[in-house]
Amino acid sequence: MSDRDCDRVTVNDPRGPVNNGDGPQYNNHYYSADWISRKEVETLRIVREDRMRLADRFVRPTGYHVAADRLTKPGTVVLVDGRPGIGRRAAAIMLLHELAPDDGTGTRFDELPSASADKDAGPFAPGRGDRFLLDLSGVHDEETYATAQRELALRRSQVQEVGAHLVAVLPSGLEHAHVPDLDPHIIGLGRPRGLAVLTRYLRMDRMVFRPSDLRSAELQQLCDRSPMHELARLARLVRDARDGGRFGTEFASWLDQAVHAVTDRAGEVGRQVAEARSTAERALLLSAAVFDGARADTVYEVWRGLLRTVGHEEETATELAGTDFGERLNALHIERDPDGRLRFERLAYADAVRTYFWANFPGVRDDLKDWVGSAAGHQDLTLDDRIDLVIRFGECSLAVERPHDLFDLAVRWADGATGAGGDPRAVAALGLGLSHERFGGWFRRRIYDCARSGSPPDGLVRVLTTACCQYLGTTHPDQALVRLHHLAAREGGAAREARDGLFELTCGDRRLYRLLIDRLSERTHRELRAAAPHLRLLTELLSSDRAGNPPPWPDLFVGWEAVFARPPTDLWAPLVSSWLSSAAEDPTREMALRVMVGSTHGRAPALHRLYAIACTWAGTAHHPARASVAALFWKHIDQAQYDRAEGARRAGTGPRTTEEAR
Repeated sequence: MSDRDCDRVTVNDPRGPVNNGDGPQYNNHYYSADWISRKEVETLRIVREDRMRLADRFVRPTGYHVAADRLTKPGTVVLVDGRPGIGRRAAAIMLLHELAPDDGTGTRFDELPSASADKDAGPFAPGRGDRFLLDLSGVHDEETYATAQRELALRRSQVQEVGAHLVAVLPSGLEHAHVPDLDPHIIGLGRPRGLAVLTRYLRMDRMVFRPSDLRSAELQQLCDRSPMHELARLARLVRDARDGGRFGTEFASWLDQAVHAVTDRAGEVGRQVAEARSTAERALLLSAAVFDGARADTVYEVWRGLLRTVGHEEETATELAGTDFGERLNALHIERDPDGRLRFERLAYADAVRTYFWANFPGVRDDLKDWVGSAAGHQDLTLDDRIDLVIRFGECSLAVERPHDLFDLAVRWADGATGAGGDPRAVAALGLGLSHERFGGWFRRRIYDCARSGSPPDGLVRVLTTACCQYLGTTHPDQALVRLHHLAAREGGAAREARDGLFELTCGDRRLYRLLIDRLSERTHRELRAAAPHLRLLTELLSSDRAGNPPPWPDLFVGWEAVFARPPTDLWAPLVSSWLSSAAEDPTREMALRVMVGSTHGRAPALHRLYAIACTWAGTAHHPARASVAALFWKHIDQAQYDRAEGARRAGTGPRTTEEAR
């Protein structure tokens, strides 16, 4: 890249598209609360806010315009291909994002799982204008890819039929296994200009610099060779150096610290660990890195806890006879700030220490899990400290392909939690796992298995509910619905929280509302001996306060039809009464009276029960509006009975149905 090219890198429009790498957020992930801020964990979230943030940082790779032009036609499927690290996933998201504005028309923007995660999940049902992302970049073997291509072919035909849009990211290294039928849909993408990506990130962080500040040979080499997510990390480190207040006041100093952090830290840590030969020194180094920013006394206590966990024998001499704590910290280049909190002298050094220990000491990973599980309950840790600890441990565990360590701790922390929403440490752990690009599917399957298991403890049910509502419901709402349904179809307070979460997820979305009605209706028919919890959920879902405005009458008809096909129960009264009251308060809802009666298909037991409920409802308050609604309801019931009698008369008097004979 020439000096002239550097001088020409200017970005004037803060809304212009810029690349964010293989995922929309490699550096900062915002969960349900602002205090859960993440770094370097690839996310699946493609909600509007994340897409807008990605659009601010996106640089179009070569081949992007070809894909964008092809995707404009309804029913189009585009398969993007390219080398890892060039921003394939980000490009796929932006192709769909720029296709149409989010104008509230109700079109979907969903990510599809690469393989069926739920045995009882509903079918893929796209609608016109819906947009779907299918990321197959994590597929590494031919057998899995063959299965994925068969699913892709089926989805492609459905997308084409209804006029939806689908962009799939193909795996790298499996070009020889492509099905020939997919070739016409494949578009290759090339690497965007790395310096443009870095510049855009810096601009969005409001960095003030000159193009000449980015001319060093070392930086240009990083821009030319690094994956997009590494350039995003570099920009974040520049911002951290600025905001930390410990590395000067000039951009050149911040950039120098950031470049050294991404190029030299691993070697520096390796040399320091080699020099620190004693178990105590290495344990303190790791403790300070895992609890970076915690109070010195807290780090001291968790350090001693780590020594006990790994089986280190205590020294026989008293502590006063040995090296004091401050001297140990100074020897490891760990600073104590005026507030008594510990930090490393060099930028991002704590990150590098954690990465080094997890990568190079595999034999102690189980001990580290137990240590973190216990230390996360330390009484002097703030909530921020606890969440930081969870995220740091999760990053390290996922980096060495041990997602079960993070999930096991989530279960451990969740057990016994009684507050609404569950233990925040467990929620943060599951949120991190669900948001991870590679292991997100693994966490979704584990949550599914737990939700369907016999009797998970209430604390775990609460945590799973919160994770489904706050994270999975955002990225994979259909899968969140399935899991919440299993959790809600139980007894107890935790199940009630799952029920509330399930209804909150579905009642604001017409498609999900109908999906849940169909799912519950099917369960009331299929599971005759165990239909009670599903029927209970269905009747509550169909109440007037759960329906939208205007009410979706066809959907309600389907649900009421399932309810009234069952023998009358006490669940009918609150359901019917809610709609009678709604019709009395709002005449536009009188349609419910006719639809409800029609859904009985004239069955005498159901009509008799509806009549009795209306009598009780009308008699509880002598009000003209109630009397009028009840009279109209009875009129519809009489008409249904007359129509049934007329039908029987014309067909000839036949035997009574089994239902009427009971």
